[in-house]
Amino acid sequence: MKKYEVLEHKGDLKIRVWAGDLKGLFLNCLIGMYKAARYQGEGKLLKRKIKISSSELPSLLVDFLSEVLYLTEVYQEVYRKIEFKKFNEKNLEGILTGEKLKRMGVQIKAVTYHGLEIKQKKDGRWEAAVLFDI
Repeated sequence: MKKYEVLEHKGDLKIRVWAGDLKGLFLNCLIGMYKAARYQGEGKLLKRKIKISSSELPSLLVDFLSEVLYLTEVYQEVYRKIEFKKFNEKNLEGILTGEKLKRMGVQIKAVTYHGLEIKQKKDGRWEAAVLFDI
């Protein structure tokens, strides 16, 4: 099953992501963001805590991805997985697993609200579209 795809967008990077539940959607957005921008890591696995609170689900997704990008900039790390300790539509806590950043294809400057979509399909699966400023 496909987790994400890169969508055509002039001048920026846009992905569409799918998952069976919201936790999976956030994880697949994380994976899709790094892979679409061609971020590569290497070395020993490392872990980092993350805690986000937002007013609503769309803001939680943008804030989550923005915080992950901030951690990438500060610590020069790329994250591949998150183990959620707490998760609801306004809060999340978890442990990111990643490695040191080796190289990036394009630098993501920001996660935007422009064209942001999060919806649950009739079959119960979740879908999101996220635009990144590069």
